[in-house]
Amino acid sequence: MNSEEKYLKQRERKAKRLSLLFRLMWVLPVKKNKIVFACFEGDGGYGDNPKYIAEELHRRGEKLDLVWLTHDVSRTFPEYIKVKKDNLWNTVYHLSTAKVWIDNYRKPYGTLKRKNQLYIQTWHATIGFKAVGLFRGDKFPEIARRVSEWDSNLADYVLSNSEYCDKVYPKKLLYNGPTLRVGSPRLDILVNSREEYNVLMRNKLGIDMNEHVVLYAPTFRGGTQKDNKKVYLEDFSIDFNRMGKAFEKKYKKNCRILLRVHPQLSAKLDVNDLYNKDGIIDVSLMPDLSEIMAAANIVITDYSSCAFDAAFVGIPVLLYADDVKEYMENRGEFMWKREDLPFDIAENNDDLEENISRFDEAKYNNKVGLFMSKNNVSEDGKASMKIVNIIFQKIKV
Repeated sequence: MNSEEKYLKQRERKAKRLSLLFRLMWVLPVKKNKIVFACFEGDGGYGDNPKYIAEELHRRGEKLDLVWLTHDVSRTFPEYIKVKKDNLWNTVYHLSTAKVWIDNYRKPYGTLKRKNQLYIQTWHATIGFKAVGLFRGDKFPEIARRVSEWDSNLADYVLSNSEYCDKVYPKKLLYNGPTLRVGSPRLDILVNSREEYNVLMRNKLGIDMNEHVVLYAPTFRGGTQKDNKKVYLEDFSIDFNRMGKAFEKKYKKNCRILLRVHPQLSAKLDVNDLYNKDGIIDVSLMPDLSEIMAAANIVITDYSSCAFDAAFVGIPVLLYADDVKEYMENRGEFMWKREDLPFDIAENNDDLEENISRFDEAKYNNKVGLFMSKNNVSEDGKASMKIVNIIFQKIKV
């Protein structure tokens, strides 16, 4: 038996024990007004899609018991959220006794749901670059397949923002149930209140309104996942100083660079202040990427789906991907051909400087519009409202 087979057996035993705990906890009643949230496997704070659903639920003024499972209970949450440590007993108890589950990541392998419970899987990306699920081909680990299938079988709905998502979810997420094509809750503030949050975030970070803000948000790299998922700190090859000067030359404004690494990286490694040099502001420990993005004049990423989020709300995007071959060897082929994307791609600092100097926002916006039309993308800023309407329908049955 090789190491992967041993790991699979270990995970199977762990899943069976977890399922048994859920069955034992089912002696307790389900509370009709209780809703449990989780984000990035407990590593995320108060952010992403679950945050905006929680805020809309609270805004409605109903008497609800809102519980958030997180590993770091010292993080800041609104007073109307009950913050609970994401550990074995809390997770099993709160999930077993809640009417509704809201999550943007997979539930633990072995989790069980009762027939009268509602699970809305918001996922943490709609349209993206990276191969996911069966699109990874032989790069898709067996344990990832099992966890994906398990979670997808639990879900009652998965959020979608496009005809494209509806088509790829069966193979991407191993999900064949109904989707809610309502858009992305995390983008609601960028559709409805971007200018307001632009001012708030710049004031918070000490950035002048006349400065040109670049958000650099590279994606998560976590190994092959055949064994335990590994998290490691990126050694960025991007030349921040050169990039900043290129933007200053183009726009004749002082450039400020925000760095935001993935929540699952910032939660496990001490990245705070690590990159605070040469004018870079590390915003990695801020839980809400949408609020950060509101302050950006442009977003630079590699393979993060935040590129599409930014594009769909009118924020320019450039890609910097210096390890394309290595990344595909690990993850599998990308979901898009290069020519189908609305983004200019740089594989080194020379290319990036050139792409900055010749960036044409009008042409870019036209390409994004064509992309959205072709894939029937809709982000109308009402996603949270539509989802909460469905939740209340289920709660009141």
